[in-house]
Amino acid sequence: MSGFSPVRTIQRKRDGETLSTDEITAFIEGYTSGTIPDYQMAALNMAVFFRGMDTRETADLTRVIIASGERFDWARGGCPAVVDKHSTGGQGDKVSLILAPVLAACGLRVPSIAGRGLGPTGGTIDKLEAIPGFRTALSIAEIERQCDEIGCAIASQSEEFCPADKKLYALRDVTATVASIPLITASILSKKLAEDLDALVLDVKWGSGAFMRSLEDARELASSMANAAREFGVATRALITDMNQPLGRVVGNANEVRESIEVLEGGGPDDVREVTIALGAELLVATKLAKDREDAAEKLAGVIDSGDAYAKFEQMVNAQGGGLDELPDLAPTTAIEATKAGYVSAIDGERLGYAVIALGGGRRVVEDHVDPTVGLTMRVRLGDRVECGDLLVEMHAGGKGADEARRVVSEAFSIEKEPVEALSLVAYRHE
Repeated sequence: MSGFSPVRTIQRKRDGETLSTDEITAFIEGYTSGTIPDYQMAALNMAVFFRGMDTRETADLTRVIIASGERFDWARGGCPAVVDKHSTGGQGDKVSLILAPVLAACGLRVPSIAGRGLGPTGGTIDKLEAIPGFRTALSIAEIERQCDEIGCAIASQSEEFCPADKKLYALRDVTATVASIPLITASILSKKLAEDLDALVLDVKWGSGAFMRSLEDARELASSMANAAREFGVATRALITDMNQPLGRVVGNANEVRESIEVLEGGGPDDVREVTIALGAELLVATKLAKDREDAAEKLAGVIDSGDAYAKFEQMVNAQGGGLDELPDLAPTTAIEATKAGYVSAIDGERLGYAVIALGGGRRVVEDHVDPTVGLTMRVRLGDRVECGDLLVEMHAGGKGADEARRVVSEAFSIEKEPVEALSLVAYRHE
């Protein structure tokens, strides 16, 4: 870009001005190639943190991150539509494991690039790697071929995929600029839109176990992501779902795989099934495989209850080298009990996530080893009445960090004299 000045670009955003497409492109390309140093990129990130970006700027930022690496290229013209979902994450959120084969059973292609857990939120890749032999490092060509043959694949992000995002996120992480709506939006969407999708559904979590603690913040993020994605011509819907307590009844890796299988076999917790069907319905309507949400929900429930979705899951696992008959046993169980009588008025999901990390089931740093056999099984839900000595949680502990985890889990529960009002599982739809 002729006349481009990194300093001038930083100044303009610092002063609340709108950056041009050329400015954003030149800045990110310069940072990715090494011609713009960390300190100038950090300064622009901080300016964006305080001044924000409009939808066009956010889409431009997303576009240049996508262009930094390879992307999918699907055959269209009568072939199944390509769809995916993204969740902002929380404790017990194993919906990706279930939804991909459910959608594949409905006739869609689902090339899901997923992440590992870092901090109190679990990662889809860690859950799948609890299945012995399951291979998550697939090339783009392998994912495309598997989706054409089976309908779905879930794989980890490779070096060839959105490399600018990896570099940008590492810088944001050490400069206190992670919690910026435009930067979060571009980071998430770049990896999803590089999949060359026809439709995308976003599951934005809110509550004690979510990145977005308030419903208002979750709405802002949902709106930002949905509006930016539509700039790419991708049909996009966003749901805001509750994460004020774990989704389902288990937290951990091997035990979440087991609960996913229960749901795929037509059982499992009602809330996991409800969120899965709600998200899937948006995609079936967007791709015109259903006339409305009610019709879509019936189709999705049908492929689950018939066993077709489980068959797709088994095919995906086998294709990626795993074996469902080899799932590891869970670590020994220890009980955590209520210390007083009353109603469960709050469950701090973030604390539960850190308890799993203390047990070795998550990461404090990227290099940490993950034990798939540890975790938590919830025995109460928000609003339940408990007596002193009643079972709150069964903790699966492998010997590491059990005392710390027990303390953290106990602190995660608030028990009061009066009952609390139930929260809606799907709190908001952005269309």
